[in-house]
Amino acid sequence: QVQLVESGGGLVQPGGSLRLSCAASGFTLDYYAIGWFRQAPGKEREGVSCSSSSDGKTNYTDSVKGRFTISRDNSKVTVYLQMSTLKPEDTAVYYCAADPTPWNNQATYVYWGQGTQVTVSS
Repeated sequence: QVQLVESGGGLVQPGGSLRLSCAASGFTLDYYAIGWFRQAPGKEREGVSCSSSSDGKTNYTDSVKGRFTISRDNSKVTVYLQMSTLKPEDTAVYYCAADPTPWNNQATYVYWGQGTQVTVSS
């Protein structure tokens, strides 16, 4: 059974940092594209970042470029989203997703986690 479980969310002050983790089970990451998405209250879900399974390619939405970094540890079957210089507008539920394809920069992922809340507030 394929499962993704996010962790690492919480309350952080503006300018702070958080590292989200996404632990995968039931499959290996080697052949899966991984994406991070977020959904703020009253807003549509948006893609934050994605990572290729084959060539190390990554992509970020403009609002997080230079602040967020996606990475994966295939041996630990875990994906990370390092978030720095957080802003109140980063407040959202963050989801990781996996797709059995080398690259996916759309929201058409097959497997989704349950989400973890990130709140940026003073």
